[in-house]
Amino acid sequence: MLVDAGACVLSVYLSFYLRLGEWVTLRTNSDIWNILLVAEVSVAICLPIFLFNGLYRQIFRYSGSYALLKLVRALVFYSVPFMIIFTFIGVERVPRTIGILQPIILLLLAGGIRAIASLWLTNPYRKYLKITSLPHVLIYGSGDAGRQLAAALSHSYEMRVVGFLDDDPLLIGRVLSGLHIYDPRNLINIAASLDVKLVLLAIPSVGRAKRNQIIQNIKDAKLAVQTLPSMSDLAHGRVVANDLRALDVDDLLGRDLVLPNVELLSKNTFKKNILITGAGGSIGGELCRQIIDLEPEVIILVDQSEYALYQIHQEMEATIVALQNSSITLIPILASVTNIEQMHLIIRRWDPHIIYHAAAYKHVPLVEANVIEGIQNNVIGTLVLAQAAIALEVPYFILISTDKAVRPTNVMGASKRLAEMVLQALAFSTTSTRTLFAMVRFGNVLDSSGSVVPKFRQQIKNGGPVTVTDFRMTRYFMTIPEAAQLVIQAGALAAGGDVFLLDMGQPVKIVDLARRMIELSGFDVTDSENPQGDIEVKEIGLRPGEKLYEELLIEGHPEKTSHQRIFKSNEEFLPWEDLQVKIEQIVNAINTCNQNELLALLKEVVSGYQPNSPG
Repeated sequence: MLVDAGACVLSVYLSFYLRLGEWVTLRTNSDIWNILLVAEVSVAICLPIFLFNGLYRQIFRYSGSYALLKLVRALVFYSVPFMIIFTFIGVERVPRTIGILQPIILLLLAGGIRAIASLWLTNPYRKYLKITSLPHVLIYGSGDAGRQLAAALSHSYEMRVVGFLDDDPLLIGRVLSGLHIYDPRNLINIAASLDVKLVLLAIPSVGRAKRNQIIQNIKDAKLAVQTLPSMSDLAHGRVVANDLRALDVDDLLGRDLVLPNVELLSKNTFKKNILITGAGGSIGGELCRQIIDLEPEVIILVDQSEYALYQIHQEMEATIVALQNSSITLIPILASVTNIEQMHLIIRRWDPHIIYHAAAYKHVPLVEANVIEGIQNNVIGTLVLAQAAIALEVPYFILISTDKAVRPTNVMGASKRLAEMVLQALAFSTTSTRTLFAMVRFGNVLDSSGSVVPKFRQQIKNGGPVTVTDFRMTRYFMTIPEAAQLVIQAGALAAGGDVFLLDMGQPVKIVDLARRMIELSGFDVTDSENPQGDIEVKEIGLRPGEKLYEELLIEGHPEKTSHQRIFKSNEEFLPWEDLQVKIEQIVNAINTCNQNELLALLKEVVSGYQPNSPG
């Protein structure tokens, strides 16, 4: 109301200027008193009419054409008495045209004030203020991926792109989409001048060696790094701001991924019925994602976790819709692999061509604390499913194993080795079988449940410290998609009783992994050389059953296969006639909950098992 009162006074003053052709001042013209008189009348008429018409009940940020129409109507009501007084009746020393000019000027002023208030209070101006206060980022790579990312982030309110980085000398100094392209060799100065704390990698086609060099340069500039998803997502135009993610540790493994053999991928999957146990887990879920792109006929998803099964089923249904391939049938089944009758029923009903057995308890400390359940699920569950496959003549059975099965120091590793031995014994038993058994053994999978990677990320997010059990500890690492693809291809190479090893590259020191993750999150590591760092890497000691070093081969040398990343191992095992006796004793120990006897049997059967070994 005060603003409208001021608009009334100003509009009167402006109307006198337009009529007289000069500005009226107190010193030079007595007409100032006439202006004050007209202004008093204007305010006295205007405010009650505006109040009656509800103009002071409007919410400015949501006012639009309706509010403007109400303002015009109110000023029509206002102009009638105002024009009667000053134009038709007339007031001495007040030009009659003031009665016409002033309502028009007041309409412009009142309307303009409300438009400015709406702009200031609502989206456009507030968005502008928000954008200018967003954290500044640089995009490394000015190719298609970089341009798509910049376009996606132009509508984001999480970060503001202030430029590109590119090492192509022909592009440095040019402008792309209104943003300058800078020389990454001067990254430290550029980041300081533009107040940049984060670099977004948009170089999906660059080789691993070059990528590692770029990451190292960014790390030296003490900037955080985020990256885009895979090339397939880019190819489908699915680049949005939400796709940005923390730098995957596979960017630090120092090796290029090997392209899969399409023939091996399709051999046991194309137009086939596939059964995947543990489908809601890390590897089982990725097997589902890889296989659904290979156009199977039916995918049977088996998991004993309701939530995990629901999640993967929903994801696969969405994938089928996106692929526009309604011919693929998904069968979600909530079941335990230890249930003999249910496993026979499932296989008989859906007649799978191949079984990928990924269901297992794999968290070392948990299985160490729950020996009976761990062995029952990992060993007896494998036996139940394998015997059902033999009885119903499933062509292929692939066990997902682990490097912890080699000279195990924990129950989880020993149970997985015993599961391998069960399949080896069944494959070479005197009883003929049409089922080809194979085991695929590999190390740690990045970002799987229980992996150190998500644990380190959370600890970094919480401000540290990042905990490592032993600074000497090393592990083999592989990405989830890479592992799943190699499992599918290894299964296609199966001849019966094979133990396949996946080439995991060089082992990685866990402490180095922790330090790199801290540095690539934009923080400094606290150590003796840098006591003022941001996050400390703390050694907490080995947990029960943990090893310092993991191995993939029990003895001898691995044999090459037709795939450069897949090897085959020939390892000793007990004949089924001998092993069966021990399995029966293990089942009796499980049924009587005799944990001590169970551990003794496990140590007796599994060669090299040294429980609670310090590594």
